[in-house]
Amino acid sequence: MAQDDKCRSSSASPYDEAMDALSSLITQKSRADQTNAGLRFELMFDYVKILDLEEAISKMKIIHVAGTKGKGSTCTFAEAILRNCGFRTGLFTSPHLIDVRERFRLDGVDICEEKFLAYFWWCWDRLKEKCSDDIPMPNLFRFLALLAFKIFAAEQVDVAIMEVGLGGKFDATNVVQTPVVCGIASLGFDHTEILGNTLGAIAGEKAGIFKKGVPAFTVPQPDEAMEVLKEKASQLDVSLQVANPLDSKLLNGLNLGLVGDHQYVNAGLAIKLCSTWLQNTGHLEPDSIDQNNSLPQQFIKGLTTATLQGRAQIIPDPSPDIESVGDLVFYLDGAHSPESMEVCANWFSLAIKDVPLHHGETANKDSTQILLFNCMSVRDPQLLLPRLLKTCDGHGTNFKKALFVPNMSLYTKVGSASTTSMSSTDPVADLSWQLTLQKVWEGIIFGERGNNNKGDLVSVEGKDYSEAIVKSCENSVVFSSLPLAIKWLRDVSKQNRSVRMQVLVTGSLHLVGDVMKLLKK
Repeated sequence: MAQDDKCRSSSASPYDEAMDALSSLITQKSRADQTNAGLRFELMFDYVKILDLEEAISKMKIIHVAGTKGKGSTCTFAEAILRNCGFRTGLFTSPHLIDVRERFRLDGVDICEEKFLAYFWWCWDRLKEKCSDDIPMPNLFRFLALLAFKIFAAEQVDVAIMEVGLGGKFDATNVVQTPVVCGIASLGFDHTEILGNTLGAIAGEKAGIFKKGVPAFTVPQPDEAMEVLKEKASQLDVSLQVANPLDSKLLNGLNLGLVGDHQYVNAGLAIKLCSTWLQNTGHLEPDSIDQNNSLPQQFIKGLTTATLQGRAQIIPDPSPDIESVGDLVFYLDGAHSPESMEVCANWFSLAIKDVPLHHGETANKDSTQILLFNCMSVRDPQLLLPRLLKTCDGHGTNFKKALFVPNMSLYTKVGSASTTSMSSTDPVADLSWQLTLQKVWEGIIFGERGNNNKGDLVSVEGKDYSEAIVKSCENSVVFSSLPLAIKWLRDVSKQNRSVRMQVLVTGSLHLVGDVMKLLKK
């Protein structure tokens, strides 16, 4: 055992070095810079030249996807479809939940550490050597996008599927000049501090990925957004078509690999992107896929086996202290916009009613729902939390308590599974934002239900949580750290063995990733 630990720590150190180097590229604690002038977007073309990637990117057979929500799922479906068609695939997505290597997938698998480090230092050393006051080092996301292009070029993928990070027009992935096909997933209000606060303005930014004469697809959109997309498309001689949601009958009785009714919208877009990619790269006769009547077997296999961490994911607590597998279950979904909150609430409310019985369990166990929440301070909790609550109420789902916690992931540090601190004694975070979230929550609950929360879950017999609990109200608790909140949940579960605790973790993909790290420890 000691030998294993020794090997692990010595092999982790070059990786830690790379993470420290990456962290030095984080230019600000928030993603918002209050403007979207692209922060000298033209620098991306200088970086591409420095890395000698111009020709490689121009020859790459790329599917480029933007959108407010569903773009990651669409890319995941598309990758799975084309991999099952026999192509070597490269997939670039963001953010990562546990390890930065999740952003770079080759043939459906995260890039291995050895290859990651080789390509990382290849790019890093060249940029460090050539960058100057006039051409500063790229920021974190730009570097990661450049690294993706390098990886996919060197690994000679047949198709590179690139998910836009934020917006479109000035996104680092938009150095792509000749994609095979473009996609715009569902549009809604997110990152309004950067992209604009109307659907039209947001659509205009997303349509920035359209390229002259390159076909593009979108999903049914609100009128205001669709008008802008059509206008931008016509200016560039882009054939813009609307992909209809997938008809579930075409899956021959199987389910999509990604859970939720909204995924049929994303799947429909992925099918159009893949069939167009196959046609335009000479692998398929035009219109040989009739999405109305049947799908090729490879498409069905891709759609039904696609996986995406942190979206509609259910993880029973693996702690040995939990007596029965179903006593404490985490329902994780990285929803962080009003629309995705509603989708998340629908999924959670249905999922908790469909609980499999584990060995020795009886069906008459009571269930208690707990919310574990955080969101970035650029989000508006007055838009997110009411949408979540209202949708849950519609299903008869009521949260006994809401727990508000700070994230463990720092915006100033790129971590990995091995480097993120799990200590509950880390420096105390500023909890003013969590106290704001609590105030909003209490206001909504009191306004809608009155003060009728029966029973108190907060006190745990024989345990002192005075340092962990910053503020306890009728319907909610602010914890000083996430590890302490998880510890509290486990203690409550142990003391209430007749109750099945179902914890919805949402509001932030960072929070979801942190919970996953903790549960894996």
